[in-house]
Order: sequence, then C-alpha cells, then structure tokens
Amino acid sequence: MSIDIILETPDFVAVNKPSGLLSIPDRMGVEISLKDVLKQKYGQIYTVHRLDKDTSGIILFAKNEISHKALSALFESREMEKFYVGLVQGQMMNPGGSIDAPIMEHPGKTTKMMTHVKGKPSLTDYEVQEQFRLYSWVRFQIHTGRTHQIRVHMQHIGHSIVCDEIYGDPKPVLLSSIKKNFKLAKVAEEEKPILSRLALHSSQLNFSYEGIAYSLEAPLPKDLRAVLQQLKKWKG
Repeated sequence: MSIDIILETPDFVAVNKPSGLLSIPDRMGVEISLKDVLKQKYGQIYTVHRLDKDTSGIILFAKNEISHKALSALFESREMEKFYVGLVQGQMMNPGGSIDAPIMEHPGKTTKMMTHVKGKPSLTDYEVQEQFRLYSWVRFQIHTGRTHQIRVHMQHIGHSIVCDEIYGDPKPVLLSSIKKNFKLAKVAEEEKPILSRLALHSSQLNFSYEGIAYSLEAPLPKDLRAVLQQLKKWKG
C-alpha cells in the first residue's frame, strides 16, 4: 500500500489517510490499519490521535516516545489547531457559528456517541464555504477531540454529514439528484453513486513543535473534488 506522506521529520510523520482505512488496529485486529502500514516502514510508531475509518485527511504519528509525549500534550492542551471540511445535508441558516454541546457515549450502542448534559465539554466552530440546493460545503474547527465530534454536533443541529450511516442518512450522492433532466445511459442498469462514503476530510493542522511553526494541509481526495465539481456545475 502506498502512503501519501505530507511531511516527515526525525520526530513525526504526517500522512494523508484515505477514506476506508482504519487509523489504528481495531479490537478484532482483522483489518489492516494505517499504523500497521507505517510500522512496516518505520518499525516503531506511536499513535498521537486518530481519524474515523471513513474520514480522509491529515493524521500525525510520532516516531519516538519523546515526540509522542510532546505531540499528545499539544492535542490535550488544545494547542493543536484542527480544521476539517465536509459536505452536510441541507442549506444552513447561519453562515457560521459555534456548537457547544457536551458529548458522551451512547448508553445502548458501543460505537455511537450522543450529545448530553452529562457528557464531556465539546466545542466545534463552523463556517459555510458554499451553499447548494440540497447540501452545504462547510469548514470546521474542533477545539476538543471527542470521538465522532463533528458528526455528532452536525446531527445535533440538524445538518448531518452526507453519507453518515451512524448519525445521518447513509444514502449515497447521485448525479440524478443534482443534475436537472438527468438521463441514465442506455448501457447502464442502475446509476452509480458519485459519493458513497462519509463526506468528511481532515484538511489542516497548525502547531508549534520545538520552536518551529507548522501548518500542514491535506489536499482534497479525488472523490470529494468530483462531488464539489458536479455540485458547482449544476448549482443554477
């Protein structure tokens, strides 16, 4: 498996993770993870943070125990600026805002989170980049690092992430829902989705490490670029 490395230093490596790949091994240990792949390349590697399996984008791994401790501390002290972009359901009323809603584990479902007054403090800022008929393209900054934070918060305000099978509508994006007078090609039996994975991408990390300021960016993957292109094309 080829790894898209954004930046590598003696202390850490920043990777542009593809959607559909686990960040770290799960409990079952059956599926290969990005950490497994990096271990083969570097030997020892340390988890600093993680992304959901279906979220693409920038993720950091430390190469030694000292950098692991230092980078983990940046995340815990909120000195690591974390930005995401994503496609959400519907047109948003406000061009931007903050969602300050505590998050906790769902009592009945082990892999699900929920907003609840007894949860841990969770803060997400959002800014609408572009509105479409059915969707909005949004930039997020998360100030806390709760599991599924953006997904839970967007469900909380009624604009779940597109193709989110846990917190929203898992249905894929079809060109027929975007393009007026869409006609299926005669040779095709059914329409192929233009997006069928979680429409969320970890786009940028800003931090200072050993006196150096880093601003690392992960370019949008081809599938999200293609969806945006079609949405812009048939916007009118």
